[in-house]
Amino acid sequence: MTDTNGRGAPSSAAVPRLRLVIARLYRQLAQASGDDLNLTYAQLSALARTQEHGPLRIGELAAHEQVAAPSLTRTMAPLVAAGLVAKQPDPSDGRSWLVSISPEGGELLGRIRRERSELLARRMARLDPERLDTLLAALPVLEQLLTEPEPADAPGPEDAPGPEDVTAPRGAPGRRASPHPRA
Repeated sequence: MTDTNGRGAPSSAAVPRLRLVIARLYRQLAQASGDDLNLTYAQLSALARTQEHGPLRIGELAAHEQVAAPSLTRTMAPLVAAGLVAKQPDPSDGRSWLVSISPEGGELLGRIRRERSELLARRMARLDPERLDTLLAALPVLEQLLTEPEPADAPGPEDAPGPEDVTAPRGAPGRRASPHPRA
């Protein structure tokens, strides 16, 4: 059975179904790896990017996260206060700071990743061999969806078909959303 519209495009039911599966699976993984600090998705993503690219300036990190620098500064403040991220003066520019992940931040990120991987491995172990092969064969396609840039003339997310799986409208206070899960 295919979930296409007969012209090679996904059916109007397939797109929201895939989106819901991805969102709900991510939610379950996030719930399996709670932290004592109740870090938001944006904070975990910034922590992971800091580990991946640090030490770096806040502006550089904001570019990686595709957010404005003032917004990222607010996101990072609790991480710095909790000792998960360290700030040090930029040796090439005395007016700037570099951020890097602390050993405590690295340990927290490692534990979260390990707990999420363990949950996913347990779920995958329950699949029969044929479904496991199907899932593993889909990995390159999912990675392409994650990394392939949008064409400049692509319709925006508000043009996507299907019902929404959010509890708050886009941009509403308290909404935690980002297209780049890292942890």
